[in-house]
Amino acid sequence: MTPDALREALARPWRHGDCAELRGARIEGALDLSGLALTGFDLSGAIFAGPVNARGARFDGVSVFAGARFEAGADFSGASFMVDARFEDSEFAAGADFSGAEFRGIGRFDRARFGGAASFAGSVAYGNVSFEAAAFAGAADFSGAEWLGGLWLQDAALAAEADFAGAEVHGRLWLRGARRGNARIAPGAFGLVFGHVWR
Repeated sequence: MTPDALREALARPWRHGDCAELRGARIEGALDLSGLALTGFDLSGAIFAGPVNARGARFDGVSVFAGARFEAGADFSGASFMVDARFEDSEFAAGADFSGAEFRGIGRFDRARFGGAASFAGSVAYGNVSFEAAAFAGAADFSGAEWLGGLWLQDAALAAEADFAGAEVHGRLWLRGARRGNARIAPGAFGLVFGHVWR
């Protein structure tokens, strides 16, 4: 599938219940969705062979990237996910940038694999965000992020330099099995934790 064909399929007004079925698509070349308003879609198992630029995009419907593979950089900085954002089992072979992104539904990154640097710095989530069993091979920046619906890090594996400075968790914080380098992640790694903590 060409990037232009995918862009055309997604860049249309969203209506309640809309979900473009694009499972298993392979997108060759650079995909530019920056600044667009996008309909709901299911791109489970999709392969993005080129870089993805979704800076400032607004995802109006459910956004399903479950099991997707991003072979080049993936830039979702400043994007707004108006419903659920599902990236479970996805693989980011290169960098992944979600800095300044807004998650109004859940943000699900369970078992996601980040091969390069990943940034969620300054992002805001209103629903629960989960990184259960996610693996970060490179630097991970969560500085200044706000999780207003809680944060789930069960068995997450982060590089030693992962940064949670100034990050705030409102709601439950689940840290069982979560590690930063060789050490368990403690609540003190965050700027503010307001709610129950399981560790």
